[in-house]
Amino acid sequence: MKQAVLHVDKHFPLGKVDKRIFGSFAEHLGRCVYGGIYQPGQATADENGFRRDVLSLVRELGVPVVRYPGGNFVSGYNWEDGVGPRDSRPSRAELAWGVIETNQFGTDEFAEWCRQAGAEPMMAVNLGTRGIADAKNLLEYCNFKEGTYYSDMRVRNGFSQPHGIKLWCLGNEMDGEWQIGRKTAYEYGRLAAETSRVMKMLDPEIETVACGSSFWTIPGFGKWESDVLAECYDTVDYLSLHQYYGNRENDTPEYLANSAAMDRFISEVVSICDAEKAKARSKKTIHLSFDEWNIWYHSNEQKTERWSVAPRQLEDVYNFEDALLAGSMLITLLRHCDRVKIACIAQLVNVIAPIMTSDAAAWKQTIFFPFAYTSRYGRGTVLQSAVDSPVYETKSLGDVPVLDIAPVWDCEADTLTLFAVNKDLGEDVKLQCDLRQFSGYGVTEHVVLMHHDMKAVNTEISPETVSPRRTNRSSVENGVLTALLARHSWNMIRLKPL
Repeated sequence: MKQAVLHVDKHFPLGKVDKRIFGSFAEHLGRCVYGGIYQPGQATADENGFRRDVLSLVRELGVPVVRYPGGNFVSGYNWEDGVGPRDSRPSRAELAWGVIETNQFGTDEFAEWCRQAGAEPMMAVNLGTRGIADAKNLLEYCNFKEGTYYSDMRVRNGFSQPHGIKLWCLGNEMDGEWQIGRKTAYEYGRLAAETSRVMKMLDPEIETVACGSSFWTIPGFGKWESDVLAECYDTVDYLSLHQYYGNRENDTPEYLANSAAMDRFISEVVSICDAEKAKARSKKTIHLSFDEWNIWYHSNEQKTERWSVAPRQLEDVYNFEDALLAGSMLITLLRHCDRVKIACIAQLVNVIAPIMTSDAAAWKQTIFFPFAYTSRYGRGTVLQSAVDSPVYETKSLGDVPVLDIAPVWDCEADTLTLFAVNKDLGEDVKLQCDLRQFSGYGVTEHVVLMHHDMKAVNTEISPETVSPRRTNRSSVENGVLTALLARHSWNMIRLKPL
């Protein structure tokens, strides 16, 4: 059996976890909104058309913030189309995804849905076809109490109290060739700077997110970040990161190593932000919003009818190995909690999502479980740690550790939680950790997600094919934790004073 040692010290914290790293994303794309979170007439739908079965799963998933309405969609979106009486809202040709947008769900519905879901709205503004004035007007509509044109419009629409949205994305992927209203780094940096400045004149309490590169692998990565921040460093609060991974070559060891690529991506963006801080001689630190991350490749060949309404688009059916990578990606986010303050799994329902629906039911995809457990129990302080782990060789990233681990200490609840993924496809790993600093702690729960078939999936007919279970494969003796981590498994070990 392979051996590994985890070294932790409660006196050396890495950083406090911002709960918003467990956020998600709802875009007007495919069946995410229509047929996902909103479906009037469906058996569980409430008077607002919100599916109660989906709301229940969203609450269980534990997402404290949801980004909306895009994504690529936002770069051609007129927010005014989605407010007011539904029978007077226009249908539009939506260019980003080649569909018809009915606008039956919009800003007010989203804000109300977030209240029911227990989530904070994260609103994106259109900096593709629109700009500063429209961003300011939307903010006025959402956050100004009354007595102005747009705040009174909201009141007339039935929402007397402001939505109070405090987190705003300044466009989306503005460097992308596919983006409506694509900009150069200088063009976008200036626009982001002035949009943020004007919005904060109206509401000084908001925070804004500037667009980083669309992907780590895009040719302009690095230079885009540097050039954008050179223009807007003083006026924005966060820089965004987006990245998706897939097992297109059906090479599971290589695929699971992508958490190491994600780790490198974050570290490089941190370095760029800090370089711009030094150039500006600023005391301000730019934090990161990893507001699109997930696995996306199963639906690449999916065909949809152009100019249809809410067709099936990007409906990846996730398997067990996807859950392992999702668990490792969450661990990576935890291990960068000192700089990553916001993150959004993209997306929430049906479209590359942890939740799937039919007209009759909603169920949990395999990636639902590591997310839900990490969101619930990954709150507190991540401790700096060193792991003596076996490694394996990859083609693209060199030697990669077999284990991904993050320890989270909640001093208020007096609990220590370890999240761990064993990527080894053939062997269990025996993990040991000296816990004498946590005197009297013992294992209260060891949850494992494992399956013999790496391609196993959950479906409407068989929704629990891949699901977590408790195990007794960990214990503490004489202040030393010993845990047997099964081959290709995700694990959560919780400890507290016994």
